[in-house]
Amino acid sequence: MNSAPSSKPLKGWRILVPRGGPWGDSVAADLRARGATPVVAPMINFAPTDDPERLTDALQALENGEFDWLTVTSATTVDVMYSQGVKIPDRTRVAAVGETTAAALQAVGYRVDLVPAKDNSARGMVSELTQLEPTPKRFLTLRSEIAKPLLSEGLAEAGHHVQSVVAYRTIGEPVSENIIADVKSGRINAILVTSGSVAEQVVQQFGELPEATLVAAIGPRTAKDAVAYGLQVDVVSRHQTVSALLDSIVATVEANQPQPSEF
Repeated sequence: MNSAPSSKPLKGWRILVPRGGPWGDSVAADLRARGATPVVAPMINFAPTDDPERLTDALQALENGEFDWLTVTSATTVDVMYSQGVKIPDRTRVAAVGETTAAALQAVGYRVDLVPAKDNSARGMVSELTQLEPTPKRFLTLRSEIAKPLLSEGLAEAGHHVQSVVAYRTIGEPVSENIIADVKSGRINAILVTSGSVAEQVVQQFGELPEATLVAAIGPRTAKDAVAYGLQVDVVSRHQTVSALLDSIVATVEANQPQPSEF
């Protein structure tokens, strides 16, 4: 009997991908490569900032080469930049808070110069950037309305010149009735939770999930946020990368050999 791992370990699994765009397409391709059927159902979107003129001015200054560094802490920030056709000059280096954000940048053609090696968080980024740049530099930090200013404050305390600008507001995006019915019936075998905002929408839009539905959180911080919103998290990747998350699901499936429902 051949006990080698299947090359399509998620065959028969329908997995909800909670973001669309280039990032969602990339995740869907990774899932298909593992045998799963991706169900792309964006659950969050971005709304314009309350101060669009300030954002426009900051992005223009970025394109003019006025910053040494751009820091990006979410895939949604990438969506905002991409939607506005922002071009990052060669002289400006780009720091992404984690591999997920880095992948979102690369998916739309932006380069990434730094991803924190140990701590994929604002604190980790501050630590690495301040070691890398001992003399004052000009930073543009783009963030969501609800993000804590840990990054901009940390860089400023280290002596850097920081312009912190709200790039977007996060809002929920209603999924279709068909998706809700599939989740409630158990036809969706797993849900990827890639941020606290996604976790909040999962709870609000789906309510109590079927017991057999696997909830997979990308990294310990997202898992903590998901639990705070009332989700029971079944899988937590050690690292904040999509590949680590999908590998964790595969490991769980192969360890437990669950049989997904067929419809």
